[in-house]
Amino acid sequence: MYGWIWRHLPGNILVKAAISVLLVLGLVYLLFTYVFPWAEPLLPFGDVTVDGNGDGAVG
Repeated sequence: MYGWIWRHLPGNILVKAAISVLLVLGLVYLLFTYVFPWAEPLLPFGDVTVDGNGDGAVG
């Protein structure tokens, strides 16, 4: 897949590298702005079990 993307980008190696960096940054931006906030309520990060006795013992 990455080879296909690389072959279809215009320009020489420097231009392809710059476009690749911009594509990756754009993807990261979209993930942090839209995808992760949408998926966060669906993930079980808040479902923790903690013993409330306060002694720090495990088990």
